Formats: sequence, C-alpha cells, structure tokens
Amino acid sequence: MIQEVARTFDLLTKLEERFPDKQDMLCRRNGKDWIRFSVKDYVRNSHLIAYALASLGYGNGDKAITICSNRPEWNFVDMGLNMAGLVHVPVYPTLSADEYLYIFNHSDARIIFPGTWSQYLKLEPIIAKMDVPARVILMDDSDNLLCISQLYYIGKACEEKMRPVIEKIKAETGTDSLASIIYTSGTTGTPKGVMLSHHNMMFNAYRHALKQTVGPDQKMLSFLPLSHIYERSMNYEYQYIGISIYYAESLGTIARDLADCRADGFCSVPRVLEMMYSKLEAAGKSLKGIKRYIYNMAWNFANNYDYYNRGRLYNWKRNLYDKLVYRRWRENLGGKEMLIISGGSSIQARIIRLFNAAKLHIFEGYGMTETSPVIAVNNPAAGINVIGTVGTPLEGTVLKFAEDGEILTKGPHVMLGYYKNPEGTREVIDSDGFMHTGDIGHLVDGKYLKITDRKKEIFKLSLGKYVAPQVIENMLKESPFIENCIVIGENQKFASAIIVLDFGQLSFWASRNGIKFTDNKDLVSNPDVLAKIHSVVEEVNGKTSPHENIKREKVVCDEWTTANNMLSQTLKLKRAKIMSKYAGLVNEIYK
Repeated sequence: MIQEVARTFDLLTKLEERFPDKQDMLCRRNGKDWIRFSVKDYVRNSHLIAYALASLGYGNGDKAITICSNRPEWNFVDMGLNMAGLVHVPVYPTLSADEYLYIFNHSDARIIFPGTWSQYLKLEPIIAKMDVPARVILMDDSDNLLCISQLYYIGKACEEKMRPVIEKIKAETGTDSLASIIYTSGTTGTPKGVMLSHHNMMFNAYRHALKQTVGPDQKMLSFLPLSHIYERSMNYEYQYIGISIYYAESLGTIARDLADCRADGFCSVPRVLEMMYSKLEAAGKSLKGIKRYIYNMAWNFANNYDYYNRGRLYNWKRNLYDKLVYRRWRENLGGKEMLIISGGSSIQARIIRLFNAAKLHIFEGYGMTETSPVIAVNNPAAGINVIGTVGTPLEGTVLKFAEDGEILTKGPHVMLGYYKNPEGTREVIDSDGFMHTGDIGHLVDGKYLKITDRKKEIFKLSLGKYVAPQVIENMLKESPFIENCIVIGENQKFASAIIVLDFGQLSFWASRNGIKFTDNKDLVSNPDVLAKIHSVVEEVNGKTSPHENIKREKVVCDEWTTANNMLSQTLKLKRAKIMSKYAGLVNEIYK
C-alpha cells in the first residue's frame, strides 16, 4: 500500500517502516559490478550528512548545489540537506561557465557538491569568480578536498549532540517550506529558479505513483538527469513504492545496464526512444531472405499496433511475431516486459505502437518544472493509454483552457514562484492561482489532454496565417532519414525547414541504390539524396493545410546535441540558438 508523505525526508521513515531489509534500494555501476545501498544505508548516510552539515554551521534556508551524474550519493545529499534545513539546488553537469556562474550567484549558494574530481577542476575557476565563493564538498573520496565520506565521520562524531537539533528542524519544517530551487533548462532567455516546496514534490510524486504497476520487488533504471524535476519526481515515486533504483553509467550504456540489472522499466524522453527505434529498424534492414521478410511483417504490424484490439486473431498475430521477433528485442534489454514513461516533449505515435506491441509499454505524460512536474499522464494501472494524448490530469488538480487554447492548471503541484523574481511569477501564475503553461491543447473525448504546440513557438506568416511548428516537425521526423529538424518562417511568406539527416539510415539507402559517396558532405550535396528528402517533405505537405506546407527545405551536415548547445538538457530544440547558427542559411532561403 502506497502511503502519502508530507516532506521529502519523510520518505526515509516510510522506507524504514515498510522495507527495513531491502538491500538494493539505490545502486550504481562500478565497472562490471553494481554497488548496492540498502534502505538502512540510505537512511543512515542521509542522517550523518545532516548531522555534519548542521555541526558545520549550515541550515536555516542556506542553498547547496549538487552537480553530478545520477548516483546514490545524490539522494543522501538531497535528504541530508532538507533534514538540516537547507535548500537543494540540483544543477546539470553540462552547463557553460557563464551559466554556472549565473546560477551560483543567483541562488546564493553556500555549498557546492561536485560529483568527481574532474568536475571540481572544471568548476574551480568559476567558483573563484563568485560574489561570495562557496564551500566545495566532493562526492567522490578525496585527500585534497572535504568529501562526503569525511562528512560521515563528522556526522558520527557529533551524532549525539546533533540528533536532537536535526529532529527539531524536521519537526519545524512545514509542508509548504521551500525544499528545492530548480533552474529551468532555458531553451530561451536566462534560466529562472523554480521554487518547489516539500508538498509540491511529494503531492506530485504520490499522485503519479498511484498509476504505477511496477512494485517493490522490481527494478527501474534511471538515466535522465536527477537535476531535472522529471527524473527526480520519478525517483521519489520509486521510493514511495519501494522500487529498487539502478543508476545507468551514462546515456551510452542504457541497453547494457538495462540488461545487466534486468530492469522492469525506465523513464525516457522521446529522443532516446527515437534512437532505440532507429536501431531496431536498421537491424531489420541488415537481414536477408525469409528472415528479412518475417522481420518486415512484424515491423509493419508493430508500427500500426492497436493497443485496444483484443480480438483473438489479432492477439495470435502479436504472439506469433513476439516469438519470432519482439522477444529478441527484449532479450537484448534484459528479457523482461517493461513499463516506460515518456515525457519532456511529444513522441511519435508509431514509436509508442511499436514498443507496446513488443511489450515494452510506453505511457506518455506531460508537465513542466513549475508544476513539480506532472500535469497529466496516461494510466498504466488502469490500462488507459490513449495514443496521441498525455492522459488525464493528476487527481486533486484543476485543468482549464484560456480562450486561445493555452493550458492552465491549478493545485498543490504549482510552484511557490520564481526565486528573486516576483514579476516573472505574476506573469505565469494569475490572481486565481492558475499556472499558465505556455502550451496549447484540448481534451479528447472530454477526458484526455492533447498537446498541439508551444504557444511561444507558434508563429505567424506574413499572410496572417499561423503555423504550429512542432506538429510538422514530428511528422517530418517520422521519416527514418530525418534525425531532427526545425520549421521556420515567422513573418515570412511561407514555412521552411532546416533538416539534420540520419546518416546511418541514409548511407544504407544510398548504398542500396548505387549512389557513390565518400562522406556525409557528399550525401547532403547529392541530387538523388536531396530528391529523396524532398519527397519526404512533400509527403508531409500532403497531410497539412496549404499555408503550413514546407516550401523550401535545407539539409545540413551537422549534429544537434546538448554539447553544442543546439538542444536543451531535456533534448528539446533551442530554437534561438539554432536560428542564430543558421542565420546565413535562413537568409538564403528567404532572400
């Protein structure tokens, strides 16, 4: 039975009560092996950190930053900070120096927890530039810096003295007390510090935990950044339920780590699932003869899979293809049926259908940092998965729509406000307490929320017609030859697109069609390749209104990643950055 808690650290109490002997609550890779931390380890280490920080003079709303990859120690610090009365400010480990300096100063950070020595060396010159330099505490062991293992010793030494202090702080911490500040990933403009209370996060995690089908005897793999509220909220959900959490080594080791720990599921963003989909598609193209024929039959069935079709013949086909093809996909990922929650941006329907046919069940949800984050999600527990929607709103929240279709939400999941930015807070939370999400949508069948686009991303052509770019971009990305794209045309006569190609798929197609090339630059300049991409664009144009048609497309020989600042940390397009990089190309399109 899932039990609701009021504050983040109350999760520790519930874990002790319900799963005192659980040995793999939090786990991380160490080479080929997994290091496992029990519930007792989790509770003990978190309290020792709280005792140590209080003895060092920290508390009373002090801000502490963590910068690391996903690991159990993140949780020890998270709980220790809140128990000692500090505010946790988790930050991505891949920001620029300017972004780090801004957040360090704006958050008034007094402590910074880097994960590794190399991360500290990257941060050291930035910390030196802070208005008030912060204390550094390393998560890894170190002989040169104060580190977490030393906090444990300090905590043990002062435990008798500090235990009543920490218990008093915990008792006086209200559910609406500030627990965390999370800086938005900033697809546009300066990041804002979203202030979330204990109740914001615990209410949200509990409400979507009620829709979970994975139980305390099962495992989930975690690889999206814990510095983002999406993965963090799911992290809390798993702890509500008692699910074991295994942290992947990196995005590049997801398949290996899923197989090694035999996970029962994971959270994802569409881009990761798109890459997995592309690999499965490529695997079929490498086959020959009867094997390729069977694979293609199974592939076509899965791409059009009907979640609600319970007919005997239909299920027989699915079971046949499962024995021949789908179970091999699962074997490469550990062999289990899985529950996958997708969020961050919209996902193509065919990907959901294919994975669901293979018993890798994808349920799409929707939210934002300012709402802790989930606003709506499809419901695995109830077997509700309406493809093309993000499900129903969380119980205990209110959803309505502005006249222009903007989604508004109100409830315990809505943030306290933006840190040091009351004006910005008033811009998004109205006098009635409704959060203005900036997304456009409507209800399907009066129940299921469908997102159609971002309000700020919708642009107007010079003819006065509006274009919703995300819808068109998702249709273009359904082509195996298109890895990513951006639809443009604000204040222009027509819409256009800048396209990043999937060179793996394109190379295979080109070789099969006798097209000679030596590198990717050859491909993007080849007339036959350009004609193929144009045919994809024309196919999409046949599905859109005339004013939404892509009149001109340009392909580029580039990658768009978080590393080159073309994508946000949640893998969304940084439209302003992309437009700046390709300003010359845009001018060429519209000259």
